[in-house]
Amino acid sequence: MDYRKFTEEQITYIKQTVGDAKAINALSGGVDSSLVTVLGHRALGNQLRTVFVDNALMREGEPQRVVKIFADMGIPVELVDAKEEFLSALAGLTDPEEKRQAITDTFYSKVFSRLVKESGAKFLLHGTILTDIEETVAGIKRQHNILTQLGIDTKAAYGYSVIEPLKTLRKDDVREVAGFLDLTAEISRRIPFPGPALATRIVGEVTPERLETVRTATAIVEEELADSGAFQYLAVLLNDCATGIRNNKREFGSIIVVRCIESTDARTATVTPLSWDKLNRISERITRINGVNRCLYDLTPKPPATIEYV
Repeated sequence: MDYRKFTEEQITYIKQTVGDAKAINALSGGVDSSLVTVLGHRALGNQLRTVFVDNALMREGEPQRVVKIFADMGIPVELVDAKEEFLSALAGLTDPEEKRQAITDTFYSKVFSRLVKESGAKFLLHGTILTDIEETVAGIKRQHNILTQLGIDTKAAYGYSVIEPLKTLRKDDVREVAGFLDLTAEISRRIPFPGPALATRIVGEVTPERLETVRTATAIVEEELADSGAFQYLAVLLNDCATGIRNNKREFGSIIVVRCIESTDARTATVTPLSWDKLNRISERITRINGVNRCLYDLTPKPPATIEYV
């Protein structure tokens, strides 16, 4: 693939499509949304408003860290606090598709719709990639950023048109284009992180307490496996509980599953053969989390499993 040609074509496409209007995009810190942010600002400059929506579902310190990375690149990012709106929308929901739909509706119909009206934007730049489209259209898993491919008229529903500069690329090509544009390795080589964030790593209801548990487990897994070279690694909080012992007393505690996989484009994946010492260390650290007394390692490839649990 000619990355220079792709970059020039997309910058021209964005400029011609937006014209003199204003555009907006939401940055999550992942490589897809980061690349779209850079392409958008190269094409539009101050015509593009970039926001980071804090939905209460992110890793520890993620919003502030991402805003700083882009500020250092000379790209202003506005931090929007929407934690209460997302937590309220997710309260009481346990079905995976209902949770994803609640996040989609809250983001597009409430939070983002408000931001669009405030800014007067007529276009939304989206980090949709080819795998997102394929999995959603095939009914494997609904990706929150798929709209027009499902027949949703975004202009009628939300008041803006969607531009998807990356929709022909898979994850490996996205990383290469990001590297070509000199995005730091912290961004261009960062492991994938889902749009619905930690809500996809909680089986069952999403609550502030359960979020704190999986957020702590995520930090442990990412620290321990940062040198693994794997495509993706994550921690999942199950809805089941198990009997355990803590301080010589019976405890009915939570179960964390650790997943670490090899892939190039997320369409298929195999499990990383981690050493026993590494697995044992991860288990010891995770079972120190308050209320967690089991740690499991997922040995299932994709297919039959998907990478995420929800």
